Amino acid sequence: MLAQTEMVQAPNHSSIPDLKTGSNTDTLNILKESVVFLKGLLVTRIMPLFYIFIILISLPLNALALVAFTCRIREKKPAVIYMSHLACVDLLFTLLLPLKIHYQLNSSDWVFGEALCRVISAAYYCYMYCSILLMMCMSVDRLLAVVFPIASLTWRSTRKATCVCVLVWLLALAGTVPLLLVRQTFKIKDVGLTCRDVVPQNDSIVKYYVYLFSILSCFYFFLPLIVTLVSYSTIIHALSAKSDRLTSSSSSDKRRKAVILTISVLIEFVVCFAPTNGILLYHCVHLAKGGHREGDSSYAVYLLAVCLGSSSVFLDPLLYYYGSSQYRKQIRSVFWCKKAKKRILAS
Repeated sequence: MLAQTEMVQAPNHSSIPDLKTGSNTDTLNILKESVVFLKGLLVTRIMPLFYIFIILISLPLNALALVAFTCRIREKKPAVIYMSHLACVDLLFTLLLPLKIHYQLNSSDWVFGEALCRVISAAYYCYMYCSILLMMCMSVDRLLAVVFPIASLTWRSTRKATCVCVLVWLLALAGTVPLLLVRQTFKIKDVGLTCRDVVPQNDSIVKYYVYLFSILSCFYFFLPLIVTLVSYSTIIHALSAKSDRLTSSSSSDKRRKAVILTISVLIEFVVCFAPTNGILLYHCVHLAKGGHREGDSSYAVYLLAVCLGSSSVFLDPLLYYYGSSQYRKQIRSVFWCKKAKKRILAS
């Protein structure tokens, strides 16, 4: 969002709406290069195709995961609670992607109104920070299970995991509610009605975004990142130490698979969410120093980072499959049932 104000920032204009009302509908002018970019191949073709791919993969995988975690798995361990909420977050975000796909295929001309634009603007950051906080909770839960398996039994209960998930939802919603209070659509000459892509060069609005995204980046990403890194590093060290003491090859293989899974989750966490938040924080620091760069090519990098962050919605189910033995059993039982029915019908 903040990077968008950098890339296609509208010039100062006496009739630009203020932060509270946003009632003016005058047509604004932006740089010609920015118009070409918003109507270019990357925005109007490549990115929509990527989001369509995400929907096709994410919808069935997350729907299956949510059904398995909520209906098929009876023993609700804390890890199952966290993963079911993560599947719900991924599914809800995926259902909003068709609006973004239509907007970009329509050459960055938004036709769904101001209210839906605000919702989809806040939805991405709510999804991202809710996912980050849930993955952090999962890392702490796994740390307690591996390093303190007996002592942590009283802490790792289903009720407490549910309370933590509710708190995560409330924190994510509270952090992104401010985006619902700011106007997101602006009518641009030679483009149409943009959603999130243009923000006027207004000091009050710029300061608003600087404070907002500085807080979100620091407390909703970098702090959870540190906790997650420390947790998984400790887990890897503990599993490696136990693996060295084990003589059984089967036990050693289990430890090795657990280490691989831990590293995979950590890589997804960093690769999917670090670029977006790194760019946001960079622009916050730049704007705080009074810098304004029109036509900054880093906006294209930001859009690619947003795509990369969105890819976690179909990477998460793959981690569920390899990370939960209960989930694997339920998925296998579903497919075995289908095969058995086909055999009965064929006979």
